[in-house]
Amino acid sequence: MVIESKKWLKFRIVSILMVFLVLFIALISRAFQLQVFSGQKLKILAQKQHNATLQLQPERGVIYDRNGEKLAVSIMTDSVFADPSKIADPVQASAKIAQILNLDKQTVFKKISEPKNFCWLARRISPDQAANVETAEIDGIFLVKEPRRFYPNGQLAAHLLGFVGADANGLEGLEYKYDEVLKGKPHKLAWARDAKGKKLFLRVEKSETAKDECVNLVLTIDNRIQYLVETHLKEAVLSKRAKAGIAIVMDPKTGEILALANEMGFNPNNIDGLVPEKWRNRAIADCFDPGSTFKPFLVAGALEEKVVKESAQFFCENGTYTIADHVIHEANGKRHGQLTVRDILKYSSNIGSVKIAQKLGKEKFFDYINSFGFGAKTGIDLPGESSGLVRPAENWAKVDTASIAFGQGVSVTAIQLITAMSAIANDGILMKPYIVRGFTNSTDRLIKMYTPTVARKVISPAVAKRLTKMLTEVVEAADGTGKSARIINVTVAGKTGTSQKFDFARGEYSSEKVRTSFVGFFPAENPQVAILVILDEPQSDKWGGVAAAPVFKNIGEQILNCFKTNIRETPIFEQDKTNKMQLVSAQQNYTQQNIAGNDESVMPDFTGMTIREAMKKAKARSIELKVSGSGWVVRQYPEANVSLGAERVCKAVFELNN
Repeated sequence: MVIESKKWLKFRIVSILMVFLVLFIALISRAFQLQVFSGQKLKILAQKQHNATLQLQPERGVIYDRNGEKLAVSIMTDSVFADPSKIADPVQASAKIAQILNLDKQTVFKKISEPKNFCWLARRISPDQAANVETAEIDGIFLVKEPRRFYPNGQLAAHLLGFVGADANGLEGLEYKYDEVLKGKPHKLAWARDAKGKKLFLRVEKSETAKDECVNLVLTIDNRIQYLVETHLKEAVLSKRAKAGIAIVMDPKTGEILALANEMGFNPNNIDGLVPEKWRNRAIADCFDPGSTFKPFLVAGALEEKVVKESAQFFCENGTYTIADHVIHEANGKRHGQLTVRDILKYSSNIGSVKIAQKLGKEKFFDYINSFGFGAKTGIDLPGESSGLVRPAENWAKVDTASIAFGQGVSVTAIQLITAMSAIANDGILMKPYIVRGFTNSTDRLIKMYTPTVARKVISPAVAKRLTKMLTEVVEAADGTGKSARIINVTVAGKTGTSQKFDFARGEYSSEKVRTSFVGFFPAENPQVAILVILDEPQSDKWGGVAAAPVFKNIGEQILNCFKTNIRETPIFEQDKTNKMQLVSAQQNYTQQNIAGNDESVMPDFTGMTIREAMKKAKARSIELKVSGSGWVVRQYPEANVSLGAERVCKAVFELNN
């Protein structure tokens, strides 16, 4: 029995040792597996449990006008987020934070009661609110810096610039078109936790290349011209009680857009409750019948094809002309007999235009319409452009050819219309319109520049000159329909237009609802500026010559006042010593004025400059500049080129409206 007991005991001990050995081997194997085979995977899982990150958008690139003025910038503001796992008393916390941020208490409570580690409470709050959040020291509630898009000039150029959403993504305009370029690499909001989940630190991790990849836009827009255009357009819309308005200013020789405005406007700094109707860029998106502003393109084709001469006469039927059972009348009840082609444009005869179209033929007419860019997008670098509508010539009946001759039955956009008129101003060369001149990096060094692009030759220079002379008579002649667009000491070429709007409810053109317009350019001898003005449904002065033409004149006069030396005042791109391109702003003066302006012994000319430009120039000359008012310099004492005495002092008077 003793022997058997010893054997049993020995067996038990061996069994226990074997079990321990197996367990030991299993533990070693598991440890080896965890450390060697699964170590990296488990390390990542541990980091996910103890570290958390959230992507934050960096500051967007700046949008500059052509003179280096900032039109859109990013400013750093505070945002509030919560870590619900660290909030001991959600009821009390939600009450406090809701009061500070003017939020609904129940909504906040619901957010911070959910089983998660992160939730936004408010984005881009005011400095006062941020200070109150910080002072409250609520557990689980944190502040983090985020960029907020800010437009220093408010409503100015809003339809061009567009706006961004809560997540800093471009939603409209240039902000949308160049979103990928402007927004750069995202940053990371990161925090770590200990084993109990307690937050140890909070930081923002910036991408190493984010700063280098920040890209700014430099536009063709001149903010001074933009301001003038928006001011006069708004005044016209209000005074004529119009539904809306459009105005575009273009350099006809380059296709650069100097200003583009829509009225009614909006403020991109406050888009809460904003409806699409407000932010739609009508200048490129809306299509309409051009009315009599279409007649120059008909005449251009007829002259180019040599089917008419300026002196050729047409009988205008004393105001009434019937084609295929359709009666065509002259506008405003006019009754014309024999008119030359020149007079048909000057008096804007519908019947005369119909007879020119009959001479040209619908196929050739259609070809020139297409060649001038109607029926196709111009390719301007803005989102939402429409192509308009031009039906194929084979689908035109006789009455279609007739109505299209005076701008009905064809659909165009404002950008198409001014681009086509600019081709006449540019010796028959159609330029592609554009709004972005180039890109710069974070130090404003140029990294890409766009140059003017020729679309095609539409008419010969000789025909363009002849047509320009005819359009000059529209404005300069005492009985021309565009006489209200006349600018003193400057020769203007242009064309008026009044188009009936189609009433879809009644299936016919309305006699009450019209669009009035004027499109032209100056100086006629060497065109540098083209302007289009459109007023939609004015309730008074329902003719282009009396409603839109004066707006053209007002804008043109003030452009000339702003640029007394040279209308085409643009930044230039110069090469620095390292052969890199750098964007600099320089005023283009005539040679004689440059010589006088560089003379250190005389008072420089500050006229037309902004406060910043004038201060910079005064500082360079060691002149004390005394500023009065705001806007641009309209007067200075002493005057320019007066000899400087011992006291280098100048008083500059600034005004918003010269």
